[in-house]
Amino acid sequence: MTKLSVNINKIATLRNARGGNVPDVVKVALDCEDFGADGITVHPRPDERHITRKDVLNLRPVLRTEFNIEGNPSPEFIDLVLKVKPHQVTLVPDSPTQLTSNAGWNTKEHQAFLTEVLEQFKQVGIRTSVFVDADPEMVEYAAKAGADRVELYTEPYATLFPKNPDAAIAPFVEAAKAARKYGLGLNAGHDLSLKNLQFFYQHIPWTDEVSIGHALISDALYLGLEQTIKEYKKCLR
Repeated sequence: MTKLSVNINKIATLRNARGGNVPDVVKVALDCEDFGADGITVHPRPDERHITRKDVLNLRPVLRTEFNIEGNPSPEFIDLVLKVKPHQVTLVPDSPTQLTSNAGWNTKEHQAFLTEVLEQFKQVGIRTSVFVDADPEMVEYAAKAGADRVELYTEPYATLFPKNPDAAIAPFVEAAKAARKYGLGLNAGHDLSLKNLQFFYQHIPWTDEVSIGHALISDALYLGLEQTIKEYKKCLR
């Protein structure tokens, strides 16, 4: 069964807009677990514009489901992940000034760097995932670098889906088949929503995990957080 990991960055963004601790990031994460989430994802950035280093440290001891930390493997990020030891780390090629993730790794070009970084995490028992575009070659070189999983960058799928669902999903099916061929676990994330998630799952049912934040938190404004998580879980059946 595909697991749903809720990215709570937007909760931290809302809190940071006013200062203080409303909404409480840790409480929301625990509520997500109570409402059926299979994991919690955070993406701390150097400017701490949403999730902060303190948030990461506070979450780790109390979460009961899988904890996934994603981000660009700068020295500071690597130190934080090694200190916290989440269940999974997802490497994303973000620059410090990016608003959001907008591309996967060129795993062929950066194979040596990724191999070195991934080994540090694997030595302490952290499952590793590399954020890639829907390109079988990028999947292949993620495997060669030693990743345990890849996470497919799904914004192109979400963008094309309303016009041509079959064309949108096609390259992702091929990339997912490549992951299976090379013995990699498979995650997916970015702009997956209640509109397109079920179609994605139906065509790639061997997906291990989807990580969803922006759309899920936006839907919760109308449906409530508990009902929203239930609706996303329905898409994965």
